[in-house]
Amino acid sequence: MELRQLVRDLYGVDQPQGCTEEEIAAIREKFGTIPPALEDFWRTFGHTKELNYGQDDWIFPGDFQRSKYMFQFDDLRLFCENQACCWAGILRKDLTLPDPPVYTQEDEEAPWLLSAPTLSEFLKAVLLYEGAWQLKYSPENFYELSEEDVTVIQAKLEKWPYELKNWMWMDIACYHNRPDNLVAVMKMENGDYQALYGGATEESYAALMEVMEGLGEPI
Repeated sequence: MELRQLVRDLYGVDQPQGCTEEEIAAIREKFGTIPPALEDFWRTFGHTKELNYGQDDWIFPGDFQRSKYMFQFDDLRLFCENQACCWAGILRKDLTLPDPPVYTQEDEEAPWLLSAPTLSEFLKAVLLYEGAWQLKYSPENFYELSEEDVTVIQAKLEKWPYELKNWMWMDIACYHNRPDNLVAVMKMENGDYQALYGGATEESYAALMEVMEGLGEPI
């Protein structure tokens, strides 16, 4: 999946706004090197405000310049929970890798936990999950799912091949039956399941509800 297409389908953004080469170079100078996939992401989306209309926040070059303390961390921060309870980043020791793993941390004393085996997978997984928060057509509630409900979703919807692990004490997998609809299935730390879902259009939402209707209990 090409990132521009994913953002077009789920966020309705046809012309994303990217960072300048000067903005990217300023961050590269501070860290010594930046993985090419991250530079490309910033170059394409680094000033696209719609990406931060969801639940959590991407960290773009401008955020580093406004909050220079972030240059002092042991990682290059990529993404932050809206109340800074959890964040994701690339460890400094991995910055020279062409497509490094991404880890999450709950606080400065907590261990780093693997979120995605590669940066490329992480970018797609987060764009999917955050997209679910801002789809125009969706129920008003989260839903608690049984294992039987999850089995139905897995059987009747197509799974995106990107997962977000260890984000806010949960693992997140995303499913769809059209490019512009989405179900984010969240497996909680205690083994329970919750779901957030919606569609970008009435038609895509209706297509999703052919599967989701009657599944789960509203929370």
